[in-house]
Amino acid sequence: MFTTMREGTAEDWAHIAREHGIHQKTQAAMQIMDSLRRLEPIVVGFAANQLTHSLMAATLARRDNATDEEVVAALCHDLGKLFSIPNHGPIAAEMLKPYVSDDLYQTIYWHQDFQGRYYYEHLGKSATMRDRFKDAPWYATAEKLVDHWDAPAFDPSFAVDSLESFEPEVVRVFSNPKRM
Repeated sequence: MFTTMREGTAEDWAHIAREHGIHQKTQAAMQIMDSLRRLEPIVVGFAANQLTHSLMAATLARRDNATDEEVVAALCHDLGKLFSIPNHGPIAAEMLKPYVSDDLYQTIYWHQDFQGRYYYEHLGKSATMRDRFKDAPWYATAEKLVDHWDAPAFDPSFAVDSLESFEPEVVRVFSNPKRM
C-alpha cells in the first residue's frame, strides 16, 4: 500500500475500491442509524426531540405507503442538525444524495423553505419561499414530505415506530448508492 496518493497503482486503487464497497454494504447504514440516535438530546425548543420528530415523520411516511427512499428521506431529513441547525437541509441532502432520487435530494435540500410557510412570517421572512420552486419537477415531492410528514411531526405522545424498525429500509437505501 502507498503512503501518498501519488504512489498509488491500479492494483492499490482496485483494492481500495473493493474495501469501499465492503464498507458501504456493511457499515454506512449502521453509521446512519447511530447518527439518528444522536438526535435524541437535540430539542431546540420543540415539544419533541429531534429523534422523536424524525421517527414520527418516517412513521407518517410509512403509514402513507411511501417508498423506501421516501421513508428514509423522512427519517433522515434533519440529520444535518447534528452539525448545523441553520444549514441542516443542505447537509442532510448531501448525505442522502448518492442514495436517493434527485427529487428527494432537492426536497431535503430545500425542505426548510417549504416549512417556512408555517413560521417564516413570525421571524420576519417571507412565508412564500417555496413558491419560487412551483415549476420544479420535485415540488410535489417536497410538499408531500413537508406538509404530510414533517410539519405535523412534533407530538411527543404520538406512537412512533421504533428506530430499529426502520433499519431494513435504511440498509436497503444506504447499501446501494445510485451515484457518486
